[in-house]
Amino acid sequence: MERVFYNPGKKEMPIKVWAKDIELGAMSQAFNVAKLPFAFKHLALMPDVHQGYGVPIGSVFASKNVIIPNAVGVDIGCGVLACKTNMNGISKDDLIKLVHLIKRDIPTGTNHRNQQTKIASNLMRWEFISPLKICSQEYQSMQYQLGTLGGGNHFIEIQLDQNGFVWIMIHSGSRNLGYKVANYYNKVAISSNKRWFSGVPLEHELAFLPAEEANKYLAEMNFCISFAKENRAVMLQIILENLVDNGMMHDISHVNKIDSVHNFVRLENHFGNNVWIHRKGATVAKKDTLCVIPGSSGTASYICQGRSNKESYYSCSHGAGRTMSRTQAKKDLNFNEQIKLLNDKNILHDINDASKLDEAPHAYKNIDVVMKNQEDLVKIVTKLQPIAVIKG
Repeated sequence: MERVFYNPGKKEMPIKVWAKDIELGAMSQAFNVAKLPFAFKHLALMPDVHQGYGVPIGSVFASKNVIIPNAVGVDIGCGVLACKTNMNGISKDDLIKLVHLIKRDIPTGTNHRNQQTKIASNLMRWEFISPLKICSQEYQSMQYQLGTLGGGNHFIEIQLDQNGFVWIMIHSGSRNLGYKVANYYNKVAISSNKRWFSGVPLEHELAFLPAEEANKYLAEMNFCISFAKENRAVMLQIILENLVDNGMMHDISHVNKIDSVHNFVRLENHFGNNVWIHRKGATVAKKDTLCVIPGSSGTASYICQGRSNKESYYSCSHGAGRTMSRTQAKKDLNFNEQIKLLNDKNILHDINDASKLDEAPHAYKNIDVVMKNQEDLVKIVTKLQPIAVIKG
């Protein structure tokens, strides 16, 4: 259940929170958002909330008439694709082989493909892209990024559900394309706000776009979302084809897929008003919607059904959420302890040195606590346990 906060001593827009503990930086950012003159109703903070750039990650922000690029973030269209296969169980040898094939065929980190993927994509047609200022500039490079995982907290996991069926989960976004679009339009917003003497302090990193520029941003953002979805779909297709080609699965005709996007803005009706809903690290959780909520490396992930909680703007968390920065994790976490947590669960993983501790289990919140804190936002449908983790 949510708790309500106001900035001490002031009567600004309320902040509704589904987290028990919030870092000071994230709460300070939330108070800055609550001061915005165009903010609507209340700010919703999900149970995985943590400090971001300008706006906390794990937040849902409603505005009237304007859009804030930083309330969406730099990885536009980032999301999680979960696929239930028709495989009931997988041997250790086949699992090791599958991980090898994934690493062979799907570039990770900053790596791109050496050649365009053979999987056809109607999305990449020039007529769709040419009207878009930034996306058109990235046309050549994006063709070699389609079907690549990226870095940071992006991952591919092989998982088992309660009945022993194998699932594939992919967390990835729009790669460098979304980053370029986000940065460009944030600079446009800063320039516009200076020109019109905006009262929003520059240091709050909450520059907003007026109508004309907002429409240009929306067009490019929507392409980035489509690209991110296609990127996940291409990676899944590569994995499924490897399963069939190597005799682990007979066909791919009976697989179920769920794709949850968690970085975007769109016009929605809430509390009788049409408002721009910015979801930054938050997932749509309507009653008729299945959503994917991943845990950290080595912990469970969940397939959930939304509860259409109006106070959260029909939203839920997008994952576990970080407990510490990447720098702090590498500094403070014990490498041997984190490896033991994964090894004790017999999980294949690639956290093989201290430089990767920023993605270790204890760098993130306890996913079971996160799920408990949002029982009024989602209903758990399926619990998935990881058996192999490939990080970006």
